[in-house]
Amino acid sequence: MSCPLVPTKWLFVREFFIYSTFEGNVPHRGYVRFKRPTAKLAVAKFRKIFQGQTYNMTEKKLDGMRVAILATNGVEQAELTEPRKALDEAGARTTLISIKPGKIKGMQHDQLADQFDVDMVLDEADPEEFDAVLLPGGALNADALRVENTAQEFVRYMDDSGKPIAVICHAPWLLVSAGLVDARTLTSYHTIEDDIRNAGGNWMDKEVIRDQNWVSSRQPSDIPVFNREMISLFSEQKRKKAETPAAQQVA
Repeated sequence: MSCPLVPTKWLFVREFFIYSTFEGNVPHRGYVRFKRPTAKLAVAKFRKIFQGQTYNMTEKKLDGMRVAILATNGVEQAELTEPRKALDEAGARTTLISIKPGKIKGMQHDQLADQFDVDMVLDEADPEEFDAVLLPGGALNADALRVENTAQEFVRYMDDSGKPIAVICHAPWLLVSAGLVDARTLTSYHTIEDDIRNAGGNWMDKEVIRDQNWVSSRQPSDIPVFNREMISLFSEQKRKKAETPAAQQVA
């Protein structure tokens, strides 16, 4: 990555380039090419300004945050992998939780895709050990999870505790079956609009919706904005937890 260019009027030269190599997030060597000797003074100023600064390429907003990902066979692959990657890059510790051990099969729309290792089974997952939950979509995945009592209990606990829930596509089916949608505002894949409304929810056709401790999106094309709002919501939870005395957290 190259350092930002310094304004020419400050350098008093026609051409000036800074090349930097990075070791981790810290620039450790700089190479300068200039046409006039007078640029040396500008280079010295530039180095002094940036000396000792670290360049954090991916801000670790969720450093150490424990995020449960509930999914099973038929999960929409992009809705699992892309949000998970965003969480991992933000410093979160993600755990893929499913109905059975082994692997789950992803889908790309109606086509089989990759397989993913299950980190933990639902019967062994304690929601108290997690700070947030991500529910990816996929019709087959969401339809299978919604009838699992352990999955329903998991999301009920998370919601009752005020912990953030990120949900996309068909995944709100689990929230419907858990009895959590009444009087909540959210979005989803358009084919389950009636299910949400019939459960008392306020369904809206928007790419992303924030409602208290929930963030929801409709489909894979919404993933970039979904990821952004998910990271924002989860980081708010992390900040609140850090500000809450330990005694109150235990209580």
